[in-house]
Amino acid sequence: MTEMMKAVRLHEFGGPEVLRYEEAPRPVVGTGEVLVRVHAASLNPPDLYLRDGYRALPPEWRPSLDFPLILGTDISGVVAAIGANVQDFSIGDEVYSMVRFPHDLMIGSNAYAEYVKVPVSDLAIKPAGIDHIRAAGAPMSLLTAWQFLVEPGHDAPNPFQDFDHAPIALEGKTVLVNGAGGGVGHLAVQVAKWKGAHVIAVASGKHETVVRDLGADAFIDYTRQAAETIAQDVDLVIDAVGGSGMQRFLSVIRKNGALYLVNPIGFSDHEEATRRGITVSTAQVRSNGAQLSEAGRLLDDGTIRVVIDSVYPLSDASAAHQRASRGGIQGKIVLVAR
Repeated sequence: MTEMMKAVRLHEFGGPEVLRYEEAPRPVVGTGEVLVRVHAASLNPPDLYLRDGYRALPPEWRPSLDFPLILGTDISGVVAAIGANVQDFSIGDEVYSMVRFPHDLMIGSNAYAEYVKVPVSDLAIKPAGIDHIRAAGAPMSLLTAWQFLVEPGHDAPNPFQDFDHAPIALEGKTVLVNGAGGGVGHLAVQVAKWKGAHVIAVASGKHETVVRDLGADAFIDYTRQAAETIAQDVDLVIDAVGGSGMQRFLSVIRKNGALYLVNPIGFSDHEEATRRGITVSTAQVRSNGAQLSEAGRLLDDGTIRVVIDSVYPLSDASAAHQRASRGGIQGKIVLVAR
């Protein structure tokens, strides 16, 4: 008889209301995998895009798949079962992970559930110094900041450009983080600061106290002043917002500087960047248990902190998605499974 669990499943694309909390088959662990009893899972932009059917993409790129599916990539929990050829984890270990990303980008990685199976290569021991809620909030956002600013951690082809992303040395450099109050942004501020940079944070004014507390040396409230009219001679801009107008940051970057785009879709001013001697680069974040283990030491000792915007029970995932859709998020939104 198939064992069952509770999960949030999608039977059709649409708004937050299409998310259903219901019974679903419990996954069976395979070779090289562990089964994790999920304590918490966090929301990330790809969850919202997939729920909506990736309608922002050209029709030929949109997913065509079999329903139902389970959204979510980021989890923290406890190892409940171990598959064959698994040696580094034991039942009862507290772990965290970004599960099978971007491999399951278009079908969901099954994190919004009481149980999820995880490849051992995606898994790391949860930092003992933080709880499951903060650990669940870390993986995708922290790995994004890490792979942009510290090391990519893989040699997979870059789907966005014809050259590999290569982080620049940050010691003594000036780094501007656009979207510093959000999931990726607030962690990018801390990673850049840890690497020795002078950090300018750009966000709305409500985030100033938190972002300064995380280590930002200067703050620009974009609702009052345009960042490109204030900042100058910046070595690196990391834009964690995307959308229209990303090219405006070219004017604040010094020659031989760089512009890193977390979401590059819509940027088209490469000729101007080349004329100014600025490298524009992006990367596809990828699951990496070894990097989560390395970065986890910084979470453990408090060097890097995960800010939590709000917490919802797994059964109320639709409300969590409604919160995400309103914007203005400070840090991460987390679902609690138990």
